Amino acid sequence: MSTMGAPESVQQLTDQASNYQYNAYIPLKNWLRTASNMQREAQVYEAEGNDAQAYVILYRHANLILEHLQNHPQKNLPEYRKALQAATATLPADLQKLEEIRPRIKKRHEEWLKRRRSQARALESLEGKGGALPQELDGTSSYDKGRWSYDRMTLDAAGNQSLAARLAQREVQRRDAARRSVRQAGVSEEEELVRRTGGMWKDWETDLRRQSRDEDDDLSQQLQAIGQMHQNGHRTSHYNSASPSFQSSSSYHYPTVPNHATQEQWLPSDIRLPSSDPAPVRPPKESLRRDSAPRPPALPPKPPMPPPPPSYERPPPPPVPGKYVQPVPSGPPIPEKIPSPRPTTPGPDLDEFTFKPSAYLENGDPLRSIFLPSQLRALFLQAASSNTRLNLETCGMLCGILKNNALFITRLVIPSQTSTSDTCEMTNESELFDYCDSEELMVLGWIHTHPSQTCFMSSRDLHTHVGYQVMMQESIAIVCAPSKEPSWGCFRLTDPPGKQAILSCTQPGIFHPHNVDNIYTEALKPGHVVELRNAPLEMVDMRHKK
Repeated sequence: MSTMGAPESVQQLTDQASNYQYNAYIPLKNWLRTASNMQREAQVYEAEGNDAQAYVILYRHANLILEHLQNHPQKNLPEYRKALQAATATLPADLQKLEEIRPRIKKRHEEWLKRRRSQARALESLEGKGGALPQELDGTSSYDKGRWSYDRMTLDAAGNQSLAARLAQREVQRRDAARRSVRQAGVSEEEELVRRTGGMWKDWETDLRRQSRDEDDDLSQQLQAIGQMHQNGHRTSHYNSASPSFQSSSSYHYPTVPNHATQEQWLPSDIRLPSSDPAPVRPPKESLRRDSAPRPPALPPKPPMPPPPPSYERPPPPPVPGKYVQPVPSGPPIPEKIPSPRPTTPGPDLDEFTFKPSAYLENGDPLRSIFLPSQLRALFLQAASSNTRLNLETCGMLCGILKNNALFITRLVIPSQTSTSDTCEMTNESELFDYCDSEELMVLGWIHTHPSQTCFMSSRDLHTHVGYQVMMQESIAIVCAPSKEPSWGCFRLTDPPGKQAILSCTQPGIFHPHNVDNIYTEALKPGHVVELRNAPLEMVDMRHKK
């Protein structure tokens, strides 16, 4: 194992990428979905400049398709032939990106080795001289302790929830603006999907980031302050961080896609888009930064501010179509904002940090943190209430995004479904996955009710969840039992022994016992799931599509 915090070599990353479990008995559609998730994760890590993670996932993606999926027992079935061909067509791009990333990884590792050799020579020169060993030579510097992971500051997910909420809000807004810009440019949804999966976005996202610099300023200042506090070895009470808790220890079908039911209540009073400067803005820029909801040509001004001193009073500028004029703030005139000099893709102070793992699988593999919106359960139970009164189960999908090595649940999808008191069946799986692809979402888990039973994972639930955890080891299952105590739980399969026991289980029937102890465990407190207040969350209810 390499030194903690040290940049890994190409060979170490290659070995890590090759170390994953493959089971040919898992349906090919699950593995194709896994490959799709890998490609999306690699694109995020590559955009953030995280070469090591991008290399691991790209190599694993290519290895999975070439070594395994090409030989899967279901490879010749007509329903999978086209999807397998599409997955195979992405391999040349994978290999090209690996060739681009490899020299940077090699250079970083060689520079680290050179620095370590220099430190070793300094150590030898100090032998026999006595005295305290300088911190930079004794292997206990903040670099070696993993506080900084070769140029990337690492943050504790549980201790930086306010920052995580703002980061998620910014990323959701950026993606929404990107999609609106493409639609306005006349690009169809089909062409948009082809461009995204083919890595052909190029400079249009750069332009969008340039438009959103002002929104990033507040978050940028927070990150700079946190970085300074890390360097000084202390934190303020606002970002007080507890040490993370380290843990040692039949397929469903999905629905067609309806209209969205957006939930806007999540936006807290302390997280708002900054107001524009009083000076008029050129209409092309303004059109990119509008909210998604259409606005009338003129809106009434905000509640009146205290009048400014007469010496600074000035008339408001002429209105721009589609924009209302902000009242002039009290106090001395605010100088014109100077554009940030930082690069726009990606901003180093916004993206050069990473959330560190908050838990580990039983086999020692790290689990990325999942941020779970605290309002999600109430929203889901409200949508499920009519079924719950009839003693019928309801299920939903937890979808989200990857950002800064953490997973954010940002979308709750309620699919069309048929239910009994003990089961819930979803329909039209391909429509759900097409929807997730069009919205750049990953499936991070699922949620369902036990209307009259206690909160636990039944054998049916375990067999359902193993498919999700094969696709992504951080995937979670939330069970809501509104009539019992505890009323809910957040779970994952143990790995090992739970995941392996379910994958190898051949017992017939929907419900049956498993002769394995410790088959599943809590994912929240302790675990890798962090409840997040003020997180962005949208609900899509597909059951009422006409």
